[in-house]
Amino acid sequence: MKMERIKGGLSQYNTVLIFVLMLIVSGLITENFFTANNISNLIRQSAPIGLVSMGMLLVILTGGIDLSVGSVVAMIGVTFSLLSYVVYFPAAFLLSLLIGCGIGCLSGYLVAYRKIASFIVTLALMSMVRGGGYLLSKGAPISVGPYSAKILTLGTGSLLGVPVAAIVLMGVFMVLFVLLRYNIFGRLILAIGSNEEAVRLSGVAVKRTKFAVYVICAALTALAALLMVGRTGVGTPNIGVGLELDAIAAVVIGGAALAGGKGSVLNTLLGVFILSMIGNVMNLLDITSYLQQIIKGVIIIAAVLFQRN
Repeated sequence: MKMERIKGGLSQYNTVLIFVLMLIVSGLITENFFTANNISNLIRQSAPIGLVSMGMLLVILTGGIDLSVGSVVAMIGVTFSLLSYVVYFPAAFLLSLLIGCGIGCLSGYLVAYRKIASFIVTLALMSMVRGGGYLLSKGAPISVGPYSAKILTLGTGSLLGVPVAAIVLMGVFMVLFVLLRYNIFGRLILAIGSNEEAVRLSGVAVKRTKFAVYVICAALTALAALLMVGRTGVGTPNIGVGLELDAIAAVVIGGAALAGGKGSVLNTLLGVFILSMIGNVMNLLDITSYLQQIIKGVIIIAAVLFQRN
């Protein structure tokens, strides 16, 4: 009985254990890991993927998937950069978010109301949106214009010593944490992933809930794109390639079930930081990018196996 309780506790907190283990190992093998500059850079790098991963979590909790997030990041980055030459920052910021939400509305409508598999819908949008980004930019990076240079505050600025990107990330995290744990909408998301038919028969508006999930995911992805533009000052159509895979990996490392109905925002955020630490440590150790991909894949598989066991 006591052994079962210990196993249950380890199963419940294994993502936290992996995170703590990664912190210890990172500090032992790299002397620069815990420096203020490195931690600040790590947080700024983690913020965009964190936003995308939390949006991806909501979609996965309903039993779906969104493969278009990387392309949306590129599209919104290019769109904001173009808008920054004609309108001031608040308008460019809001219009970019609205365009992101529009893409989410399209995918949500096709999945929820037309009942097309989310994999097919978002795979098609991944190609379409990426192509749109290349079309708008003519395949070239676009620097942020003078009217919206304030975007750099999002990516590189600090407030009382805390990176603005970290504040944005934690603000979204707290909203989603409350939403999933204490709000009826969050409970519906989990219920749909567990048994959609039972939820539908109980009279709940399943279609509307699923539609909203894809819109929220797209909105968070658009916000992530703006953070990325804020770091570099450039919108480019080839950014975000493979971002959807990193987001899915973070969600899975966080213990979420790809079939839906199981997962938490906290564990997903820890999964993001675990992935970011892997890349950060390997960069500090000057490991080549090709070898990094192999090591990263091995660590992801090991983490998932640890979760299951």
